[in-house]
Amino acid sequence: MVSIKPKINKKLNSLTIIFLLFNLSIFAQKQQNTENQFKWPKNYKVAVCLTYDDGLDCHLDNAMPALDSFNFKGTFFCTGYSSSLQNRMGEWENLSKNGHELGNHSLFHPCDGNKFDWVKPEYNLNSYTFEQLKNELFTANSLLMALDGKKERTFAYTCSDYMINELSFVDSIRHLFVAARNNGEIPKNMKDVDIYFAPSWGVIDPSGTDMIEYVKEALQKETLAVFMFHNVGGGYLNVSNEAHFELLNFLNENRDIIWVDTFINIMEYVEKEQDRLYLN
Repeated sequence: MVSIKPKINKKLNSLTIIFLLFNLSIFAQKQQNTENQFKWPKNYKVAVCLTYDDGLDCHLDNAMPALDSFNFKGTFFCTGYSSSLQNRMGEWENLSKNGHELGNHSLFHPCDGNKFDWVKPEYNLNSYTFEQLKNELFTANSLLMALDGKKERTFAYTCSDYMINELSFVDSIRHLFVAARNNGEIPKNMKDVDIYFAPSWGVIDPSGTDMIEYVKEALQKETLAVFMFHNVGGGYLNVSNEAHFELLNFLNENRDIIWVDTFINIMEYVEKEQDRLYLN
């Protein structure tokens, strides 16, 4: 009697090979798709930047201690003519030594006088030339370098204004900074985010729940949530100490998936990851 077993084996082997090749093809395609996607480091799903504008006393008295209690690092965009910077320079220097970032927010906080009636004529951005603005920002960089010894700096547009007489100066200041922050909605993807025009939310009397929901929206998109704070604990464009603490507590409870870091650290990572994606 002739056995048919070898024929069955050959057929099974052929089907097995086809099955393996098919699965390898699917795996390779998934791997390629993953490599073409923006990835945050480690197991993080979202990045959060806590930024504070204008160099205010409450940043030293309220914001920094709250951040330190959770071992979070924030970014403090200081104006050169800040009275707090002048009167408490040693404390601002210590803030930087503690790992927080000192960012450039100009010397005199020029803004568009057509939008804000409180802007003094000499600080009306529309009366500036591009060269004058670049010189002011360069000088502000030098002032901050005298405090923290760092040459690399980020910038926050004053009043979120980026035009002089309807002409954008964004491109003309790129060489001065690693990145820059403006306002805008949470990005839908990170691949196309301009790190010299990074979006943020300028909060005004938000609740802790409001800010937590903002982070959750960014978490759902796996992108970026940047907070633009001014006063913490009372004052203009304020966030209460209680709401601020509630946000920090939420970030702390989810620090395995939420990357909280300085603006410069996160933007430097974004730039490297974007370079990787565009090279693939």
